[in-house]
Amino acid sequence: MKHYPTEIAHKTFEKKMMGYDQDEVSDYLTVVAAQMEALLQERNSLREALKDKEMSLLEYKDRDQVLKQTITSVSQMTERMRGDAERESKLIINDAQQKAEMITRDAKDSLKKTYEQIADLKKMRMQFEANLKAMTQAHLSLLEQGDSFMPKMRIPDLDMK
Repeated sequence: MKHYPTEIAHKTFEKKMMGYDQDEVSDYLTVVAAQMEALLQERNSLREALKDKEMSLLEYKDRDQVLKQTITSVSQMTERMRGDAERESKLIINDAQQKAEMITRDAKDSLKKTYEQIADLKKMRMQFEANLKAMTQAHLSLLEQGDSFMPKMRIPDLDMK
């Protein structure tokens, strides 16, 4: 059976001979009722505080959940970005290697052509020198033969005196 402070404060007792002092009982009941009222108010206050704390706890749990989800999302995004960056770096490296190989191949081809041109020029020079030498020897031979075929002429001294 529950008793409320107002019931306690207004409780009446039957009078009997040699019973309790009514004023003392009344004063005692008033004190008990006041204390019970204070306890009920404290209990209600504690219940409200508990509700507030439970609400705060729920808010913190929600925030914690949001933070965990955010951390998970950021972690996944970081992994995706890292993977994308890795793939992009591999593509850049492969492209650079292909360009380097192409430049090297072009340089080798150019060097080979230059060596071939140098070899052709050396052959042409040697051919030119051989032709020039043959022509010079032919002219020299003609000059030498021309002396034997032509008599030595004396040019008279034409003094016109």
